[in-house]
Amino acid sequence: MSEKNSAVADWLRQHLPKLVLSPSFAITIFFVYGFILYTAFISMTKSKMLPNLSKFVGFENYPKLWKTLNWQVALDNMLVFGFLYIVICGVLGLFLAILLDQKIRGEGFLRTTYLYPMALSFIVTGTAWKWFLNPGLGLEKSMHAWGFESFKFDWLINPDMAIYTIVIAGVWQSSGFVMAMFLAGLRGIDGEQLKAAQLDGASTFQTYWRIIIPQLRAVYLSAFVVLAHMAIKSYDLVVALTGGGPGRATEMPATFMYSYTFTRNQMGIGAASAMIMLMTIAAIIVPYLYAETREKQDG
Repeated sequence: MSEKNSAVADWLRQHLPKLVLSPSFAITIFFVYGFILYTAFISMTKSKMLPNLSKFVGFENYPKLWKTLNWQVALDNMLVFGFLYIVICGVLGLFLAILLDQKIRGEGFLRTTYLYPMALSFIVTGTAWKWFLNPGLGLEKSMHAWGFESFKFDWLINPDMAIYTIVIAGVWQSSGFVMAMFLAGLRGIDGEQLKAAQLDGASTFQTYWRIIIPQLRAVYLSAFVVLAHMAIKSYDLVVALTGGGPGRATEMPATFMYSYTFTRNQMGIGAASAMIMLMTIAAIIVPYLYAETREKQDG
């Protein structure tokens, strides 16, 4: 009897974690990967207002998508926003991390201040910046009230400049998070290398440029993947700040997908755009995960 109880106990120790996690795993499989497959199938149908799985058209929606002017505008806007967003967040985050790495007084307060915007949702960020940048409510009106009548800042309603307001709001929210990533990387560098560089007469700039920054390659890649993912799927920030306007000046792939799926009654086209976004994100994340896995195995 004791041997039987021991066998049952061993079986439970071996399989209980799997039994506990299996419901969550099954739910994830169904609601994430199941709906990805469902969206992929809808993208190959002639669905309009509602899914119509009987009207299968293969890949016909994809050429139509790439010929759609709004989709081309959305891609152009995403490239502009994504490039500026990633570059500025990376440079500003690294600069702030280097400043905090100097063991300055009040570092804890400053680190919390820089990280605070990341605690807000993009809806809150977009709404706040919309009030601030609105010529009739925010910065421009305040400057006029203070006597600077010639001051003008109408980027929010200017079709040529509206995309840059999204960049400003996005950088404000995400640069603190990038700073935290770089700061963790800086604190992980061996101090003996820095001491040796100082003994060799290297200046602070030379130490960071030639020794420290090259060792942050993994942090660069991680920050790039996170920021690129956020740029590609940007929706709530755009909706809250500009609503995709003025006109289509700030249309993004995510807002295009929502518009064509739920308001223009072209669900097949909208699903096709969603799959293009998914494949773009996968093209960034999968090589990164593969490289990380290979590095751990080689290590």
